[in-house]
Amino acid sequence: MRIIQLLALGLLAASGPVQFARADAGGERAVLARITHELQAIGPLISEATAQADPDARIKFNYDWLRQDLDRIRLGIQAHIDAPRSEPRTFPPLRGDFRR
Repeated sequence: MRIIQLLALGLLAASGPVQFARADAGGERAVLARITHELQAIGPLISEATAQADPDARIKFNYDWLRQDLDRIRLGIQAHIDAPRSEPRTFPPLRGDFRR
């Protein structure tokens, strides 16, 4: 009985990577769009943390740099989402006859 459980567990573990291989580009774009949305939603939290920061602290967190980095990440993801999908290139037809 224990061997059957181990075999079943091994089969499930081996099938995991196969499911990732079937991912589609549309699904990826949807998840990337959700990520950009979440990055935008962090903005109010950063503002709140900035307002609550101790101005006399010896070591201060640089919230401007955080905003800049998150904007850079968000813009990079958005640029990937907005990029046109590549169309297959066209080539002139082959002549097929190499004799003169």
